[in-house]
Amino acid sequence: MDAGIIIQIVLLIAGFVFLIKGSDLFVDGSSNIAYLLKIPTIIVGLTIVAFGTSAPEAAVSIASSLAGSNSIAIGNIVGSNLFNILLIIGITALLSELKVEKSVLKQDLPFLICITLLLVAFLAIDLKISTIEGLILLAILFGYTYHLIRSARKESNSNEVETPTLSLPKSIVFILIGIAGIVLGGDLVVNSASAIAIAFGMSEKLVGLTIVAMGTSLPELVTSLTALKKGENQLAIGNVIGSNIFNILFVVGASGAIRELVIEPSLMVDIVFMAFVTILFYVFGKTQLKYDKNEGIVFITLFVIYMAFAILRN
Repeated sequence: MDAGIIIQIVLLIAGFVFLIKGSDLFVDGSSNIAYLLKIPTIIVGLTIVAFGTSAPEAAVSIASSLAGSNSIAIGNIVGSNLFNILLIIGITALLSELKVEKSVLKQDLPFLICITLLLVAFLAIDLKISTIEGLILLAILFGYTYHLIRSARKESNSNEVETPTLSLPKSIVFILIGIAGIVLGGDLVVNSASAIAIAFGMSEKLVGLTIVAMGTSLPELVTSLTALKKGENQLAIGNVIGSNIFNILFVVGASGAIRELVIEPSLMVDIVFMAFVTILFYVFGKTQLKYDKNEGIVFITLFVIYMAFAILRN
């Protein structure tokens, strides 16, 4: 193997390390500031943690957008959302039964389906996310976050506030270091992934859908498996739904608002498949009120088939 390729692979791995550790520090610092300000735990989980685990996707997609690598920018989000549902929910469902709360079926999953279909519609019109469409997605995100905060404050358990583990100065340092790690990691991943793609004859689209998507989804995987280990099964589901919502509204929205995103026509197949998987995610939850080994096997099987399809058509 060429020495240059080995260096790019090392840089790619280093980029993922910076992304994951950076998002971890960002979440810890932000959560502690929220606790210091007496913000309810549920609000922290629905906003800061969801945003933190989506920070790698944001860094990579925004950096890709600025670099003109639109296929990586959009492919990263599509691949990440598929990875979150098919592999993360698939693996956790195999390990332990995941019960679905009624509020998730009435509010969060239908909302995820709506914004996924909106993304499909935006791209189906002219194969691009314009500045206006990016701003629309960001506006929906602000509205959704505001709704979450209002709803959470009405819940009886919304008054639960965890005890901060870091002082205010340390929390700020964690946030700054975390942001630096996320930005640096995102830049390393985009540059090295593009170089590897060119060297091996892979398309940017395939790299975004596979290597980059799985790498940037590692925080969600770690978070869900940790939650499962602690017996917090709802956090595993909420983490995936929240991350997918932020990926579409914030990551695609911000990337499109900064610079118009134009995609390859062939990427529409993957985007439509993402919509299908999201609807299937809701249907399984609605009919069973849980995700168990059967759903886990279906999701993982679909993931393997999709990965084989994506690689073969490259």
